[in-house]
Amino acid sequence: MAKFIFVTGGVVSSLGKGIAAAATGALLEARGLKVTIQKLDPYINVDPGTLSPFQHGEVFVTDDGAETDLDLGHYERFTHIRTSQANNYTTGKIYYNVITKERRGDYLGDTVQVVPHLTDEIKRAIKSVSNNNDVVIVEIGGTIGDMESLPFLEAIRQMRYDVGRENVLYIHLTLIPYIKAAGELKTKPTQHSVKELRAIGIQPDLLLCRTDKPITPEAKKKIALHCNLDSDAVITAMDVDTIYEVPQALSLEGFDQQIVNKLKLPAKDADLMQWKGIVRKLKEPKHEVTIAIVGKYVGLKDSYKSLMEALIHGGIANDARVNLQWIDSEEIEVHGAEKYLSDADGILVPGGFGYRGIEGKIEAVRYAREKKIPYFGICLGMQCAVIEYARNVCGLNANSTEFDLNAKDPIIYLMERWFDFRKGRIEERTDASEKGGTMRLGAYPCVLESNTNASKAYGIKEISERHRHRYEFNNAYKGICTRHGMKISGTSPDGELVEIVEVEDHPWFLGCQFHPEFKSRPTEPHPLFREFIAASLKEKRALFQYDEREVEMKKGREEKLS
Repeated sequence: MAKFIFVTGGVVSSLGKGIAAAATGALLEARGLKVTIQKLDPYINVDPGTLSPFQHGEVFVTDDGAETDLDLGHYERFTHIRTSQANNYTTGKIYYNVITKERRGDYLGDTVQVVPHLTDEIKRAIKSVSNNNDVVIVEIGGTIGDMESLPFLEAIRQMRYDVGRENVLYIHLTLIPYIKAAGELKTKPTQHSVKELRAIGIQPDLLLCRTDKPITPEAKKKIALHCNLDSDAVITAMDVDTIYEVPQALSLEGFDQQIVNKLKLPAKDADLMQWKGIVRKLKEPKHEVTIAIVGKYVGLKDSYKSLMEALIHGGIANDARVNLQWIDSEEIEVHGAEKYLSDADGILVPGGFGYRGIEGKIEAVRYAREKKIPYFGICLGMQCAVIEYARNVCGLNANSTEFDLNAKDPIIYLMERWFDFRKGRIEERTDASEKGGTMRLGAYPCVLESNTNASKAYGIKEISERHRHRYEFNNAYKGICTRHGMKISGTSPDGELVEIVEVEDHPWFLGCQFHPEFKSRPTEPHPLFREFIAASLKEKRALFQYDEREVEMKKGREEKLS
């Protein structure tokens, strides 16, 4: 029978419950246990697919096509699990399931209530991921005291009675703020947060205390006394330089040993050598490279969370520090690309939706192509690359019908009918289709052409990558693009859907319709990010050597004149 760990948060939001849950999973995996992690979100949206990135950060897509919370990206990056629709439930999805059952008559005339019907549905969702796992870690979204998260908290309170006290562990993540004027850490917010949690029937077993200063033994004793805990159950969660240092930091505090002891888990000693190697490469890299990210959600970095991490992973694979320059594409529209991109060793245009900032992205593509700077276009970034090439190399008046329904050359368009290889059936969509869940979502197969950057990166003929988009490359323009030097290096197995494009006579120029960042891990950097960073490093070295030769030649001319 699986054991259950529930992670809650108090005092303030954004403390890092997702990282805490993911690091817990990493530590238990390092002890030889099989884990899975689930996120319960209290908002009423059925999924985050229609939420603005500015409100909720990125939407993480799973292999089975679920649009989920960005924390599922952390779960996959820290552990070996591949998440699915079952790993993310929202209040909206829970209510949707309950109302569907009520309409169907499943409750046989009962008055449908929060308790027991809603809480039973939540518990069913939690238990649905427990098969073949030693431990199920469940993160509860929101902050203790929020009204909307109460049904989830009531459900996890009941779980201890349903599966046995010895099979459930509650971890509460709180903040210990440092008051500079007083020169001390304050424990009162944590005491009040635990008091609030205990008021609804949950006694935390472990406290994770976020802080930027070491917590003294005396402070731990005080927290333990007021929160009804042993002192060693109060764990310091100090700020670290990189999130990939968290498993080591928590293990040094005895966090994983506490979990093993309290749940009586049959676990071996933790093997953290791989994590230590990752942290070493991040803290003491041999090389350095600068990548410009040209997007329109750059005001909130969480909009590109998986992308940022995948670039870091590409750096790990090349023993390089990756410095990120965030460029608002609308600024390029006003001031031009040279001002913002001249110092970049590589240029990346990520995914997105809508017309705002598009011309700036297209100009960034042109700059990368003409200046021979390594370019990586993802989803919309691939579409921008195709539009730019069609305009400036093929001489077409090209655009996407997402931005101009009356485009003279609609090289990117809404494909209304195609064969879905994942579902094994014909799919249809129109402009009138609902927005939620109607895109090409999840993992799809892609066949690679030999002797291309893509095939060299992957080293295999057929791959599977995750998608999240509505618009596709228009096959009517394949001929003119390839005649002018564009390579179509990856397609769906039937050749109908263009998945990867490249440009000849360029150090490294690749656009992909899928989102490779969703499958990258620090322990297994994605092949395309690995090769993009490698190409950027190569071009940086070549430019550096050229600059050195220029200096030497100038010095020689001056010596001659003197």
